[in-house]
Amino acid sequence: MMRMKTGRQGSSEKHVKDIRRKTRRRYSAEEKIRIVLDGLRGEYSISELCRREGIAESLYYNWSKEFLEAGKKRLSGDTQRQATSVDWPPRGRRALQRKPNWCE
Repeated sequence: MMRMKTGRQGSSEKHVKDIRRKTRRRYSAEEKIRIVLDGLRGEYSISELCRREGIAESLYYNWSKEFLEAGKKRLSGDTQRQATSVDWPPRGRRALQRKPNWCE
């Protein structure tokens, strides 16, 4: 039979959950990449790496999957480079008469 949370006990548990949410560690992209690359090097087991970094193994595997999929997309040419999406070749007579910015 389930026990209902009532009174002071329920509010203290809510308070603890709120604190945990606010103090949860957020990792930058650079930190995630470093951790994933450490795992791919294979110097330590994944469980040891995750213990050392203080993350769950499932979180490591999610980051690893995202990292590898992003690399796969980039290598297959699915992403368009910004340099090719700029107005090139220049259009119109004035654009052809103008010096490019890199000449100055």
